[in-house]
Amino acid sequence: MQVHIFQQVAFEGPGSINEWAQMLGHSLTSTHWYQAESQLPAETELLVVLGGPMSVHDEDKHPWLREEKKQIEIALTRQIPIVGICLGAQLIADVLGAKISTNAHKEIGWFPIHRHSDLTENTLTRVLPEKVLAFHWHGETFDLPAGAHALYYSEACAQQAFLYDNHVLGLQCHLETTPVQAQALMEECASELEEESPYIQQGDHILGPVHQFMEANDLLSQLLFQLKRLSDNRP
Repeated sequence: MQVHIFQQVAFEGPGSINEWAQMLGHSLTSTHWYQAESQLPAETELLVVLGGPMSVHDEDKHPWLREEKKQIEIALTRQIPIVGICLGAQLIADVLGAKISTNAHKEIGWFPIHRHSDLTENTLTRVLPEKVLAFHWHGETFDLPAGAHALYYSEACAQQAFLYDNHVLGLQCHLETTPVQAQALMEECASELEEESPYIQQGDHILGPVHQFMEANDLLSQLLFQLKRLSDNRP
């Protein structure tokens, strides 16, 4: 499978998605929007839109956001399976017409997300645990796009994941993060850790135990596989 990455900043890369692609023999290409604009490769079979510290509204500071949104819209039109992570999920929701706004709380560190109890069963929702300890680093949130199904929520954030048209998965949380990436976030976004909030953890909590990263990474691998399978079985 040809997987393409939309990356917003150097320090938030694909993380465990690299290992997943290598293990399964998928081709992995990237657009680094912070360096140069690009078009979505015609052969793309899965698009992953990564996170970043900017807002979807920061088009004046980052003019390339306009073009990235256009390319996401093209992917939606072509019905390419898409996974959006944090800012990536917000960009997809924005393209789908949903509102992006400041969340009531910043959420940074490891906090559980909870599965909605009324989900329609399909090949993707069947692999969703009722509760997931997920890594977070966000201050904004998305409204649920029209026609999308809410999958998860957390105590601090009502919208943690959605599935749209059985081929678009939005994740507010970070299931792809590795310990190396978490360390980079702590260094690059250190000022955010100084804010007082019950949902902002500090160093040892953010970097500790490695098995938490591995379990989240494994769930993402399952979701990527099931999303492609679900997309292939669409009528």
